[in-house]
Amino acid sequence: MKLITKSVVGAALTLGALAGAQAATLDVVQKRGEVRCGTTTGFAGFSAPDAKGVWQGLDVDLCRAVAAAVFGDANKIKVVPLNSQQRFTALQSGEVDVLTRNTTVTQQRDTALGITHAGINFYDGQGFLVPKALGVKSATELNGASICMQTGTSNENTMADWARAHNVEYKPVVIETFDEVVNAFAAGRCDVFSTDASGLASIRISKLQNPDDYIVLPEIISKEPLGPFVRRGDDGWRNIVSWSLNAMIEAEEYGITSANVDEQTQSQNPNIKRILGVTPGAGANLGLDEKWAYNIIKQVGNYGESFDRNVGEASPLKIPRGLNAQWTQGGLMYALPIR
Repeated sequence: MKLITKSVVGAALTLGALAGAQAATLDVVQKRGEVRCGTTTGFAGFSAPDAKGVWQGLDVDLCRAVAAAVFGDANKIKVVPLNSQQRFTALQSGEVDVLTRNTTVTQQRDTALGITHAGINFYDGQGFLVPKALGVKSATELNGASICMQTGTSNENTMADWARAHNVEYKPVVIETFDEVVNAFAAGRCDVFSTDASGLASIRISKLQNPDDYIVLPEIISKEPLGPFVRRGDDGWRNIVSWSLNAMIEAEEYGITSANVDEQTQSQNPNIKRILGVTPGAGANLGLDEKWAYNIIKQVGNYGESFDRNVGEASPLKIPRGLNAQWTQGGLMYALPIR
């Protein structure tokens, strides 16, 4: 009986702790008056300051979407630039409320670090950027090459695994910060830069003096699903982050844009009425105003709008939608229904 009593008490304490954790982040954020988002230290198209010092990018838009959902104001954010070594500690310690930076979802990260992912906002894969002067057309020709990578990322292990499987010997040049890796590659300290393909496109356009002197090799050697992370045990906050992303994806599916969202509030489509809060319920489920998704779409836009202006055809990167297209267009972007 003593053992049973101790177990019951222990379970009750655990449930009580979890219940407290679930409410904690939203309460802290609302009292503070801003959402603190961990981003990269500068990754064009995803999270980087513009000429006026205002942070822009696909990941920053997700941060702004969360603020729009919570406050009705997408500008109530604080961007906290973090390198790969700092990012998880900053989230675990509460320095940031959410990581909205190019972070790969892996089993180890989702189970062993006290954090959990809250969706996928970009499907990517690890690739290779090389100078055309190197004269290679395939990654299988990189035997003996020196390869620059950033420490603390999944790229190191992926590269090692791929090289063993393909009998390719290489010299790793591992450097701590992203900008230092870019500078090392540009200076010729290594033959190859290996990171996520989106990063290679960003580096080629925004960091290298003569982009046409470089090519991205055709091989993609890994699956790199990138998405936001939150602290584990805070289900209420995870729901807000996850459903903010879902609202952007589903808005694109239904053709709801920042330009027509007011008009769409008159739609007779039951799904659109639920998304925009005309039919109440979804906001209450999250502990938010019923216009939470309307505010996201009005102030930030749907997923397609965010993709196009930051990394797609309307941006210097011009990354094709590919896997990041809607599921109805052959991609993997499939929103969970808001109902």
